[in-house]
Amino acid sequence: MNKQHRLAYQAISEVSQGKQGAVTKLLKVVGVSRQAYYKGINRQITSWERQDKVLKERVQYWFDFHFQGIGAGNLLTNLEKDNQVTFAVTLKQVKRIMRELGLRCEIKVKKHNRVKQSDQYILDNTLNRVSVKLYW
Repeated sequence: MNKQHRLAYQAISEVSQGKQGAVTKLLKVVGVSRQAYYKGINRQITSWERQDKVLKERVQYWFDFHFQGIGAGNLLTNLEKDNQVTFAVTLKQVKRIMRELGLRCEIKVKKHNRVKQSDQYILDNTLNRVSVKLYW
């Protein structure tokens, strides 16, 4: 079930608290059948959703622990060593979680701009100055 349906079902259950017939009218407005509504309300959380919830908590913890300066690759190594994460985690999962939570590494690798200096040309002696060489 997607997040929008879950929020809609929750809103309908809060609005129609103790009012007869309100659920049916609200479901007609939303465009959802009563069967789908009650199935969504009484549905059990899957193991994948449980793992996803744990992963979101741990990713947020490690991201804050490193002062928002850690990327998905380093987060993955931290999660693999984490005792609370008891299941296998992939880089693709970490990237997806970071995207859902809106986490981005703010620190960028420094790049040195080494521009080759242009050649220096000797100009003509337009002021007719004499170069004096002193010998001691």
